Amino acid sequence: MVLYKLEDFEPNYRDSFDGHDIKGLGVYTQGTDEKIGSVNDVLVDEDGHIRYLVVDLGFWIFGKKVLLPIGRARIDYNSDRVYTIGLTREQAEDLPEFNERLALDYDYEEQVRGVYRRPGDYTTPAEASRPVEASAPLDATYSTPSYNRDSYTYEHEPSLYNLNEQDHQTLRLYEERLIAGKQRRKTGEVAIGKHIETETARVAVPVEKERVVIERVTPADAGRAVPASEANFREGEVARVELHEETPEIRKEAVLREEVRVRKVVDQETVEAQDTVRREELDINAPNLPIEER
Repeated sequence: MVLYKLEDFEPNYRDSFDGHDIKGLGVYTQGTDEKIGSVNDVLVDEDGHIRYLVVDLGFWIFGKKVLLPIGRARIDYNSDRVYTIGLTREQAEDLPEFNERLALDYDYEEQVRGVYRRPGDYTTPAEASRPVEASAPLDATYSTPSYNRDSYTYEHEPSLYNLNEQDHQTLRLYEERLIAGKQRRKTGEVAIGKHIETETARVAVPVEKERVVIERVTPADAGRAVPASEANFREGEVARVELHEETPEIRKEAVLREEVRVRKVVDQETVEAQDTVRREELDINAPNLPIEER
């Protein structure tokens, strides 16, 4: 079975751990709280399932790295620690050394599994009901099923390769929040058009009108005798004078009076909306038991 380093398999693996990085976490024994080493790397299978933690024992055995099956580990991000289940520091010394430059084959993994296998994992149902102490020696004498290298899968030993749900319980608390959005709706319509109104307009036009003025005057030489040839008496003599006057001539023409420009403007205002939201809170029922919240 081919295994890959976690970062080679998924460069953005931290996103799967909510931003946490499992590499670098200290490894401690569960119960005695004794430090064994630190997580150097993580090995996953071709489906991305975590199978081993590579533990660097350099804290007390310089340069030695060993494999810790994920089923024998409990990850606590609150304390930045990994706790081993049923493994002491002395027992870690007996684990075969992991060399990343060498191929990880079935025989090597069998050596690792042989150290971690516990009697309680392979007993009959009646025997399996007995509690298994975490401090039970890993090298106790017991009978294990025989596996075939050609058909073996990690699912054959869930106690080694499945996450221990009892030691990895997570409660997620949810709450509701209000999401503000906007919806555009029609509030009305403004119709703008033209119509024609009639009115009587008046305009003042100055006009000229001719009239006859008859003026009688006494000449300066009035009473002077004139010869008979000059005095021409003619009956029916008439003087005609033409009279003219101006009359107003009215016509209409269209002129531009004004322009009406129509446009829209957007006014902004802040409106408040409210609704009832729900939120989950944690209830802890542990009478007389020490609880540490972080």
